[in-house]
Amino acid sequence: MSDRLRISNAWGKRFTDQKIALPALLRRAGLPVGLFDQEKVYLTTAQLFALWRSVGETSSDPAIGLKLGSETRLARSHPAGIAVICSRTFEDALQRLARYKQLTCPEEIRVDRGAQEASVEFFYVEADEPQPDLLVDMVLSWVLSVGRHGTDGQITPLRVDLARPAKHRSILESHFGCRVHFKADRNALIFRSRDLDTPFVTHNEEMLEVIGTHLELELKAQNASANIGQQVKQTLSRSMAGKRPTLEDVAKELGLGTRTLQRRLTDAGITFQQLVEETRRELAHHFLKQRAVELNETAFLLGFEDANSFYRAFQIWEGTSPGEWRARHCPEEAVPLQTRQVAASVTGAFGPVFTNAKGRK
Repeated sequence: MSDRLRISNAWGKRFTDQKIALPALLRRAGLPVGLFDQEKVYLTTAQLFALWRSVGETSSDPAIGLKLGSETRLARSHPAGIAVICSRTFEDALQRLARYKQLTCPEEIRVDRGAQEASVEFFYVEADEPQPDLLVDMVLSWVLSVGRHGTDGQITPLRVDLARPAKHRSILESHFGCRVHFKADRNALIFRSRDLDTPFVTHNEEMLEVIGTHLELELKAQNASANIGQQVKQTLSRSMAGKRPTLEDVAKELGLGTRTLQRRLTDAGITFQQLVEETRRELAHHFLKQRAVELNETAFLLGFEDANSFYRAFQIWEGTSPGEWRARHCPEEAVPLQTRQVAASVTGAFGPVFTNAKGRK
């Protein structure tokens, strides 16, 4: 699954409503200042975590995550959010939430129902670091808000499990209405199993059918997109070093005609250029985490004509330079010697780097 999360640009206003200076927040997170001015906003899991860490560092309100998660007004909801509110029962809502989350990000919602207890847990597939506390507060608060809104306040958790050390206990327990267990092995909401059968007073079968049909079509199209898109990205990642593969090159590698591949990409709603950029960005993260691979070598391995072109592209992707990104995500002392040696041997297989497009060796 591609590490690409789509978030609503309405988050910019929501942060501003909480008295957070948006430019300062985004700069602190290493993100473009105009991020929320875009019609479609995409972040990697690492960027999402950086954003929420920065919210915690910028806001003086320890309950801000809980407040942001309590928003259930339909005017600000994704169609999936409306479908969840229109569900038949709390369990039906959780199942729809888990299913439709696939439309926006590489994130899983795990609902584990036992004889007495049922847990709801968020899991970020591409995460390689702990979830920020305020992000945990926000998503768990939102799940509870959905349950309370749909059941007219009949849902109250048994407890909240949090992996963090004890902090702000009274605020959390007052909000969730139950005890909080700190230093747990996960971040999860725990309900009575019978709570999942509670009917939703907001159930609307007609609205559910209209929106559900639309979302199922989106899921079908996304799955088709992921299939052909993943094939193209895998091919690009194998053949990108030192050159920029063309649509014709990839089609030949896949055993397809150029027009056939173009038609399949169009049907899936994606472009070849988009896949090239996604592949380059993902590979850039991989190579930058290998300290033995120099920045100029990374540019070569990604098929850029020169290092400056790579730097400009990376600035657009991440809102920072490759060197600054490497320093933040991969401190030199944290890289094992064995990793450096392996990276060096892989890099050496590609030969020396170049200084410009005409100067390749």
